Formats: sequence, structure tokens, C-alpha cells
Amino acid sequence: MPGATANIGPDERRKRLTFGVVLLGASLLAAAMLIHADVARGWRILLVLPLWAAALGFFQARERT
Repeated sequence: MPGATANIGPDERRKRLTFGVVLLGASLLAAAMLIHADVARGWRILLVLPLWAAALGFFQARERT
């Protein structure tokens, strides 16, 4: 939103972005390990939760909320 006031400061945005990056990396690593171990798809769907949290971190940092 142009002209919108940021709800969080630069330090908090950096924390949320870092959280998103770390969680995305951990999720990708977990996905690779689960696929390599030939774990059932039903268990792999649980990766949606950390991926969702990573997306929240990215979007909050980007939108400054």
C-alpha cells in the first residue's frame, strides 16, 4: 500500500524475514529427507505447517505488518 505507515520497525522485519528463510530451509531439508526415506505422502503433507509459517514470515516482513 503506497503511503501506508509501517506497523513494525526494521529490526522486527529482519527477524520475521530471517524466521521465514530459516523455516523454509528447514522445510525443504525435511521434505528431501522424507522423500529420500520414502515416507508415505500422508506424513509429508504435514510439511504444510512449517511452509505456511515461513510464508507468514516473508509476507509480514514484506508488508511491514
